Amino acid sequence: MTAERTIKLAIAGLGTVGAGTIALIAAQGRLLTDRAGAGVEVVAVSARDRGRDRGVDLSAFEWWDDPVAMAREAECDLVVELIGGSDGVAKAVCEAAMEAGRHVVTANKALIAHHGTALGRLAEEKGVALGYEAAVAGGIPIIKAIREGLAGNRFTRVHGILNGTCNYILTEMRETGRAFDDVLEEAQSLGYAEADPSFDVDGIDAAHKLAILASLAFGAAVDFGNVHVEGIRRIAPLDLEFARELGFKIKLLGIAERTEDGIYQRVHPTMVPVQAPIAAIEGVTNAVETFGDFVGATVLQGAGAGAGPTASAVMSDVLDVAAGRRAPVFGVPAERLTPAASLPMTGHVGPYYVRLRVIDRPGVIADVTAVLRDNAVSMESIIQRGRDPEEPVDVVMTTHETTEAAMQQVLVAIDGLDAVVEPPTLIRIERD
Repeated sequence: MTAERTIKLAIAGLGTVGAGTIALIAAQGRLLTDRAGAGVEVVAVSARDRGRDRGVDLSAFEWWDDPVAMAREAECDLVVELIGGSDGVAKAVCEAAMEAGRHVVTANKALIAHHGTALGRLAEEKGVALGYEAAVAGGIPIIKAIREGLAGNRFTRVHGILNGTCNYILTEMRETGRAFDDVLEEAQSLGYAEADPSFDVDGIDAAHKLAILASLAFGAAVDFGNVHVEGIRRIAPLDLEFARELGFKIKLLGIAERTEDGIYQRVHPTMVPVQAPIAAIEGVTNAVETFGDFVGATVLQGAGAGAGPTASAVMSDVLDVAAGRRAPVFGVPAERLTPAASLPMTGHVGPYYVRLRVIDRPGVIADVTAVLRDNAVSMESIIQRGRDPEEPVDVVMTTHETTEAAMQQVLVAIDGLDAVVEPPTLIRIERD
């Protein structure tokens, strides 16, 4: 089959995903043409290091040292932005391309989390597409699922494992009993974590993705600034052992909920029941679960990163443009993307897990329960490991449903007790 027309691409950024996208087009050219009714051709590329070996042949493409100039001036229909970063060159590339009437596809979750609403409005003003399937959960087609496949539903909640690095670390810690630092070093050696892993393990990467999903699911402006964010650095192997004993697994979850009063957005370690679908997701795999009023719960899982899965997501947006398929960037017209009421984390209601390290002497538990009583928090269960008057011991308690504000007061008061020898560890429990 010979395509009557060809969509011409300029690619800004030739890292893992950029090279993967070029390799995919080279390998799947006929398939792409058949599925889009148009050919897909790379005509221009830009990156910082022209001489680097990327494992793909770049000789047929026009090289641009300035990606912004390429986005504005290259003879192309669509610009693929794979530079990364929430501002600077990446943002300028997307704006220049759209101002010039070119479609944009990006894998840049930070850019969309910080500037998605403004970029969506610019795309609609200029009559071009802005695709970002690759910005959330790698090869999982969650953007199209929410925006198109499940468009007949109002969503009350979306949550998921949105960072494969953290999921890998927690899986290995639970299965091997090794400490966080040890497993993190292994993850870095395997290429699952960067030399500076803070973006992943401190929850920022997952928070970017959650802000995008919340906007899409709830039809509101992207609101990264109001995402509550915690990472996994303080999770110890002992917490994973206690979780198993209590019938839970610990996952770093991104959770967005819509209530009558507004929207909660939160990223933090979470105890989930072992029978929950999300609990079965291990290693570097990602998963997203949505809750729609007509469809109920839907779970999508798959590779959350990597050259192949992310290039696959990039190409899905490219093929939509090639085939003339268009949907509003965030599911509704951009002018309707208004800020939603953002609810503070202090209003969250749920059960909690708290681990204490205490000096084992008479009256300690009575002091702890007095703190709970004074803050109107009801204890559900308590577990003590070992008894040694010479050494601190671990005590774990779970609570019935209470507010985040009350639990934070409890933590401060417990931390001030003489018998408590290190700051308490708190993990929120999700039973649904």
